[in-house]
Amino acid sequence: MSKPIGCKSLFLKSQPPLILASSSVYRRALLERLRIPFTTQSAGVDETPRADESPGELVARLARAKAGAVAERHPEAWVIGSDQAAVLTDAAGVPQVVGKPGSADNGIRQLREASGRTLEFLTAVAVINEGAGSRHEFTDTTRVRFRTLDQATILRYVESESALDCAGGFKSEGLGISLCESIESDDPSALVGLPLIRLAAILRQAGYKIP
Repeated sequence: MSKPIGCKSLFLKSQPPLILASSSVYRRALLERLRIPFTTQSAGVDETPRADESPGELVARLARAKAGAVAERHPEAWVIGSDQAAVLTDAAGVPQVVGKPGSADNGIRQLREASGRTLEFLTAVAVINEGAGSRHEFTDTTRVRFRTLDQATILRYVESESALDCAGGFKSEGLGISLCESIESDDPSALVGLPLIRLAAILRQAGYKIP
């Protein structure tokens, strides 16, 4: 005679929902690489920098705000928020945030300014479960050294690859890699918009099976 099946066997504990608080197609594609179910939701956060706020403080605050805004609406879920800034230090030693060009003219200008210089890409991540009172935060720094770019090279690149929605005006995962002299990073996915190595470790700690 077979033994009755216990209740714990009948009702397996399901994993909490996972939400990416972003409308970025790049971050969605990166998170899909981990092969775990998730949904996306725009956080609707004001991204205006505050007075005297450093680039590092800016991206950390915005990643936290994005995750927090969605987590308030879904306290049972794990929510991922992220923000990135490209930073170029000017001749006076003052760090300047380089945004998304938005137009070909701005893209040309940004690449001209980056020629022969190093940009730092700061990518902040916040992972929050409001119901469990749990949160994790970190910031990845990637340094990209551009080779010397003449005007003809810049024009060929801007005409060949659309990177108007990318900070710094280039795509390292595409043709933009040819503009680089070197990339210093602990996580190659960070430059694209979401540092998967540390994020995967956090999600494993939260109970997700990766892989």
